[in-house]
Amino acid sequence: MALLQLYGDKKVLFDARNALYRISGIDSLLSNLEYLAGRIEGCQVLFDLSDLRGYAYYSGARFAIYADGASDALARGGRYDEVGSVFGRNRPAAGFSLDVKQLVLAAPARPLKPAIRAPWGDSSELRATISELRSRGETVVCVLPGHESEADEFDCDRELASVAGKWTVVSIG
Repeated sequence: MALLQLYGDKKVLFDARNALYRISGIDSLLSNLEYLAGRIEGCQVLFDLSDLRGYAYYSGARFAIYADGASDALARGGRYDEVGSVFGRNRPAAGFSLDVKQLVLAAPARPLKPAIRAPWGDSSELRATISELRSRGETVVCVLPGHESEADEFDCDRELASVAGKWTVVSIG
């Protein structure tokens, strides 16, 4: 019954040590969690010692990462040292899954950087000009033939145009 109350910050590990002292090996397990918690900086760390979600193959600490703006965990993972034994490769392992949809919801919206619209083509001069612009940090959007309307998704304020035989960035006006 004590497990149901053991949720919270690092103090929960002290409370767990007092409540669960009769369980063989508990001190070592709680020391491992204290060790991990002592190495995580810059965020709030909470423990839920009764959490049973996840897969049965986990063999050690599990984690979930939450952020403001997301309705569920951005990432979940943990230790699963024994999972490879069925393949004859029993060794330490850790992993995680990332929920890209939740990550996008939690990420702050960034204003669009004005881009350069470019025609699609195989010209080596055009390709070299696009590469040079991108190497300088410019966003260059190549518009495929028949997809001109899709370029409206980008904030293009300039375009690449062939002026006197040379590819030049000109304002869209």
